[in-house]
Order: sequence, then structure tokens, then C-alpha cells
Amino acid sequence: MDRDDQFRLALPIALAICLGFAPAHAQAPAHSEPHANMAATAAKAPLPADDVTGAIPAARDATLPDGGGESLPAQEAAPGAASPGETSLTPPPVPKSALPAAAAAAPPSTAPKPLTGSALAIKNALDSWPPPQGKGRQAAELWLEHKDIAAYYAARDYAPLWVKDGKPIAAVAGIKARLALAGDDGLSLAGIPQADFSGDTDHLATAEIAFSEEIVAYGRQASGVRIDPQDINPLIGAKPDVAPPGLILGAVAAADLDGGQMLQSFNPQQKPYLALRAKLIALRQQNRNSVAERSIPPGPSLKLGMTDPRVPLIRARFGLDVVQGDADLIYDTQVATAVADFQRANGLRPSGIFTPRTQASLAAEQKPDVANEIIANMEAWRWMPHNLGQSRIDVNIPDFEVRVIRDGTVVLANKVVVGKPSTPTPIFSNTMKFLIVNPYWNVPPSILRKEMLPHLARDPYYLQRMGFEAFYFHGRLMVRQPPGEKNALGRIKFMFPNQYSVYLHDTPQRRLFAETKRAFSHGCVRVDQPFDFAETVLGPKWPQERIKQLIGGRERYVFLPTPLPIHIEYFTAYVDDDGHLVLRDDIYGYEHRIEQALGLVG
Repeated sequence: MDRDDQFRLALPIALAICLGFAPAHAQAPAHSEPHANMAATAAKAPLPADDVTGAIPAARDATLPDGGGESLPAQEAAPGAASPGETSLTPPPVPKSALPAAAAAAPPSTAPKPLTGSALAIKNALDSWPPPQGKGRQAAELWLEHKDIAAYYAARDYAPLWVKDGKPIAAVAGIKARLALAGDDGLSLAGIPQADFSGDTDHLATAEIAFSEEIVAYGRQASGVRIDPQDINPLIGAKPDVAPPGLILGAVAAADLDGGQMLQSFNPQQKPYLALRAKLIALRQQNRNSVAERSIPPGPSLKLGMTDPRVPLIRARFGLDVVQGDADLIYDTQVATAVADFQRANGLRPSGIFTPRTQASLAAEQKPDVANEIIANMEAWRWMPHNLGQSRIDVNIPDFEVRVIRDGTVVLANKVVVGKPSTPTPIFSNTMKFLIVNPYWNVPPSILRKEMLPHLARDPYYLQRMGFEAFYFHGRLMVRQPPGEKNALGRIKFMFPNQYSVYLHDTPQRRLFAETKRAFSHGCVRVDQPFDFAETVLGPKWPQERIKQLIGGRERYVFLPTPLPIHIEYFTAYVDDDGHLVLRDDIYGYEHRIEQALGLVG
């Protein structure tokens, strides 16, 4: 191509961009970094027949999702559909199949009959039930709960659940005890009348309805009704599976004396959630001691093994376990680790030494109370799949880390670079199924428009000079970067086709992994040591040396022998493997928005 041909190609590119070459899916991250080999699909070379890899047939590149997303292999289900081995995003908290038949639905009424006694009193209580108070989402959810509770009782001819022979049944005590501990799970039943099982038939009917209202409110809060994640950010694809009132009432009633335990089970049961819950309970216990409310006075730097009266205050500030006797004054490994975590999250050198600078940063910190942070993270767990998978991949955005877990054990932890606050990495769960060596980078329209257009306006030969290819595909102008050492995706990318067109990949910008806070990408997740990661997810048949033999030339596809669930998460507080509470920076502001939505802060 001579320079005149290059110039004639550059002009329509600039014109197309200026006329509105924009992504169709406006909410996808700007740096979708999609794969699309739209030129001759014969560029894919088959691997030996005994390999578990192979070329993707040409038909797989026949279409390109809006916004330049991933080419979806022919055997893949549409985004959002469950596939073999994929973890469901919203499994019910209590499977109906695990409940007695009476718990799945209220028995239907065969024919109208006159109501008498307690049934008539319950109907009258429901008819005179005061309308729910509240605004917005809260009011809408309360109306739904009232409506469904009334329908549930109507379906059982207004027979009581919690009263028999003029007094509460034995199960009520255990359920009441669980309701009283709602705060242990960060829930709040404030404003909901408590049932008083005393008095005549009419009074007992009112208590019956009030008790059912308390139970339903607990169960629905526990399963995630309080916040729609999309209200926090549209790029949060995780979604709570809120239990319907009838299922909650039926399950708790069917559990009889275990009704309190059944009610608590509507909360998340994943180990990370339960660890946060235990920390919340312990922190609140410590906060009853005035030591937790005192400020930490200035003083000399504290190092491992030193003794100082400020140590108990530091322990209380970070929610660490109480140590008895003189040992409470020792600056031990647990305290040093918590200090190092704080330093790392706040841009300080994570030495673990409690320096005057650390002291000043801690005093000036504007973060809300640690208990609020824990509660906000517990709420985010209500959006996660109930079954994470014993073998899986976890990416915690505020932690800037990806972890590969096999049979419940972490086998690899790797640094990652995540999306900038202006182009955040989406939060969702999916399944990693294959990887691509020598990937193309199909430049997203937003990057063309915002970052390449200014260069192209000054230099019509910019794209050609930088090694990009430009062509039309199905009437759309496409620009892509061929495989190579300068490719924005590096040498390898890890695929889990999704609606956001994001994935994990290598990068030529290795220097960014030396940074403490690594939020630099346009939305995708860049992986440090990508070939270590590839070897781990592919298994022993694919050592690094074999994978690296594929480098160079055409795109090569390698399928995971067993697809792995992958969870891209956002947790600023978690409990590590040693039982320490770890706090991370709220880089996207999600934690603070959750606290606001829960009414924990103004």
C-alpha cells in the first residue's frame, strides 16, 4: 500500500469516527478489548489431533456482538444462560425440593366456607392491617410483602401458623430469639411491630400477622431485598435472589422447633460471609469497652516485639482479637499485619511498623466506622452465587489480585491491574472455558473516538504507522491490532464470553504491577505472570513450556479440560486465611454507596 492509498484509507476512518462511531452497548466498559479475527478466518491453524486444543471454525467469527464484544463460539449459550459446569448466579437460598411439601406453597382452598374463631379474627386483622410506611423501593417492597402475606393466609383459609389453643406454639421462642439477633447479620427490623402473644382471640390474630411480618422482613432482607445492585452501579451484574414471602413463611413453619435456624439460613452461608459476621459480632463486643472509642495518642514508631500502652488501642481500631494480660501490650505479628494492610490500602509502604506517618494517616482517615464497612461487605455477599464452586477463580477488585482455588485450597495468587474509577471493571460471575494465544485486539469504538481520533486528526498515517489494521466488516469500520509483543493484550488472554466483553489478559505494560494501587485499565483485568496462571487453569498437561511454544503467528485456542467458575468481586473488607480482618481502599466508591443505601451513613 503506497502513501496515497494510506491517506485515502485514513480519511474515511476519521470521518466515520466523527459521524458517531460509538458502541451500541453504552454501559459496557470503554476498554472491552474484544477478540475478533474478522479478516480471513483461515488464519486459524489447527493443532495436532491428540491435543485438547484446536482452531475455532470460521463460522464462530461470523458475527460480532454490539460494542465489539467477544466472538461467541458456536457451542456457547447466549450471555446470561447457564452452561455445563457454570455456577448459577441466583440459586434459591432454600431449594423447594429440600422442603416438606407444605413449605413449598400454601395448600389451596377447595371451596369457600364460613370463617369462625381465630380464622375470622386473622382475616379481620389482615383487612384492617395499616398500610406500610416508607418511600421509594422500601415502600414498594413492603407493599409486596403485605400483599403476599395476605394471599398466603387466604390460601390456607386464614388458619394460624404460630398460635394453637390460644397460645403461641413452641417454635415461636426459637424464631423470636433469631429475630432478636438480626443485627448479627447486619439486618435491621426497626419500625416493624413486635408480636405480643397475649390477650384475647383478636389480639392473638394481630400478633399472628405481626410475627409473620417480622419473619418475612428478616428473610427478605437476609436474601438481599434492601438494595438493587444496579442502583449502586449499572456495571454490577451480580444479583440477589430474594426469597418470596410464601416460601419464607412455609420454610420456617415447616422447620418447627428449628424455625430460627431455618430463618438464619436465608443469609449467605459462604465461608467469607460467615467470617465477616463473626468479626462484626466480635467488634461490637469490643466496642462496648471504652478503649475502642479512645483516640490513639502520638508516640515513637512501634516495631514487632515492642511493648507499648498504645497497642490495645491499635488492636481495637482494627477489630483484632482481645489478648489477655500483659500480652495485650505487645506489638505482635497480628497487629503488625493489620498495620501493613492499612498502609498498603492507603498508599504507604506496607512495612508493618506503626510510624508517625501511619499514625497521622489513621487519625485523618475519613472512612466510616469499621462495623459499617463490614456490614456493607456482608450486604454485597447477598448478591453472590450461593455455590461459588470448590474449584474456581476469584478476582477481588479492591485487592488487585486473582486467586485460583482447587478443591477449596488457594493454589495460585497473582497481581492484577483492574479498571480505572472512570472505566470500572464489571462485577459478575461466569465460567472460564478457553484461552487464546497470540490474540488480536479489536479496538473498541470509545477508545478510537477518545484516544486515537486526536492522533489521526494530526497524522492521517497514524494507524498504519502504529501497526493497526483498518477494514470494513459487515458494513462497520473496524480497527484492530495484530498479534505481537506490542499488542495491548500481550501474548495470551483468558476467555469467559460475557455481556460486558471483558476478560483476563497479558499486557506489555509490566511496570504497572509494581504499583500498590493498580487501577489503570479500561475495564479488563491484566494478569501478572500470565503463563503461570495459564498453566494453573489448564492443568498438568499444559506446562508453561508447551504453552509458550504456541507464541507467534496466528491465534491459537486452548480449551480448559474442566471449565472453571470465575467471580469478579468487589470486597473492601474480608477475613484472610489467618483470621485477620483486612480492609481495602474503596476505589470505586461502591462500599460507601451501599452504606448510604442501608442508612448507615448520611
